[in-house]
Amino acid sequence: MYRLLIVDDEEIITDGLYEVFNRLLPDKLDVYKVYSAKSALEWLSRTRIDIVLTDIRMPGMSGLEMSEHIRKYWPRSKIIFLTGYSEFDYAYSALQIPNARYLLKTEGFDKIVETVQEVLLEIEQGNKLNELLEKSQEQRHAMEVIAQGNYLHHLLQDSHTLCADTEVLKNDFRKLKISLDAESPVMLILGRLTYPGGISYLDRSEIVTSSRVIWNSFLAEMARHTGILDRHGDVLWLLQPFDHAAAAFNGHFSRYLEGTLELIQDSCRQTLGLTIAFAVSGSACEWRGISRQYDRLHRLQQVKIGDGISMVLIDRTGRLEPDGVKEEAGVRLNQRVENLAAHLDAGRQERFLETLGEIKEGLHRAVSVEAATEMYYTVALVLLSYMNRWNIHGLVNDYGKLMRLDEHLSLNEGMNELEKLAADIFRLRSSAEKERSSEVIERICDYIRSNLSEDLSLVRLAELHYFNPTYLSRFFKQEQGINLSEYIDNCRSVKAKELLGNETLKIRDVAMCVGYEAPHSFTRFFKKTTGMTPQEYRESLLKI
Repeated sequence: MYRLLIVDDEEIITDGLYEVFNRLLPDKLDVYKVYSAKSALEWLSRTRIDIVLTDIRMPGMSGLEMSEHIRKYWPRSKIIFLTGYSEFDYAYSALQIPNARYLLKTEGFDKIVETVQEVLLEIEQGNKLNELLEKSQEQRHAMEVIAQGNYLHHLLQDSHTLCADTEVLKNDFRKLKISLDAESPVMLILGRLTYPGGISYLDRSEIVTSSRVIWNSFLAEMARHTGILDRHGDVLWLLQPFDHAAAAFNGHFSRYLEGTLELIQDSCRQTLGLTIAFAVSGSACEWRGISRQYDRLHRLQQVKIGDGISMVLIDRTGRLEPDGVKEEAGVRLNQRVENLAAHLDAGRQERFLETLGEIKEGLHRAVSVEAATEMYYTVALVLLSYMNRWNIHGLVNDYGKLMRLDEHLSLNEGMNELEKLAADIFRLRSSAEKERSSEVIERICDYIRSNLSEDLSLVRLAELHYFNPTYLSRFFKQEQGINLSEYIDNCRSVKAKELLGNETLKIRDVAMCVGYEAPHSFTRFFKKTTGMTPQEYRESLLKI
């Protein structure tokens, strides 16, 4: 979903444009309005804005001055200048700004709507893969990328020890041409692509390569970064913002990153037909802490709400353990069982069952009873560990039978029991995710109904409930069947009707109670939803 910000100190123009665009493309355009450049900059510092429709001449700060700040925050934002002044110097200055257009207010709403639609089309076309792919450069550096990836995998195993000597780290980075700074903190971003069923290994590799090209095209100007494919099949990026990018966002680079990741998601969806979910560290960490930060992001993805939906999860409140805390040593399993555990954690049932089937086939070719027995207990421990972590012990009535192979008539029967247990785990997990989704949506709906007079913008609701704005919009419609803005309008209409039945309340007071500071805006809204003005509705109640 794209975001349009309308900026004009003339309230009647701003409100009118807001109502036009708010109803124009509800599934595609999220619309906001402010009455000054200062308020606009506050929005731009909080969230990504794709199109800014602004007056040029305003008190305090002009639209032209504001555009300089916009380019610092969101260089890809499109600016449409709207003014009643047709002097050549204004038009000339506006046309010198990249991605900007110039319109006169006298050209009317139709022309403004047409221009915004043209700009939306430009944005969509700009995300096409044929403008982003740079395969020749990717091929030239293929071996270099492999070497860098192997090295970074090595660091992730035990960064506390391996990154203790900064000079050694700097020397390794230089030799491997890793563009990151060994002396500066680093941010971690974990991306999970949702692949189509039955896809081959080579096709999967091509998709990962294409997603990396898209990533590079959006972040090359703002940050140093490198990415690797982890053992779970997810893409892990390590990133450090350039000094000018960090300065532009006054230490809040994660806000720019969140908005840019949304654009990457849109591009992956349009060009590759795939969704990608991100888990992002809320702040940078020292190189010695990347192992723990990576583990935390992986756990964050495991408890996400809603599979198959593009989202950006920000680890805003998490804190890593101090460096001195001893980390538990994991049991080193063979590659198949590592994949089995990864598929279980990620909820990939089909791939889990495929891997378990391969393990069962391998048991029949085992060279010894001891090797086959070890494999059974290894798989059983994977399932038991998962049940312990998620407190779902009720799935097993007899733990003795689970952990004693001799309780089964044969090895094959024991493996079949493990397969049934895995199916029960996936079924329970799916049910729990649906319940969590319902609880979250009900909490948001309760908040809206109780705070109709407050700021109920998509960005504000996302901040209050720890969501990414674009994900919240998609998630709400998926669960409720209507847009979030439609639900808010319905609640305001119901509440307004209830309050209008109280003759002691003035219509201005009713408007304030349902979130409208300007009575004329409330009147337009109420008539659009009910077919009557507030006064006509109140009079109709008296006739009953």
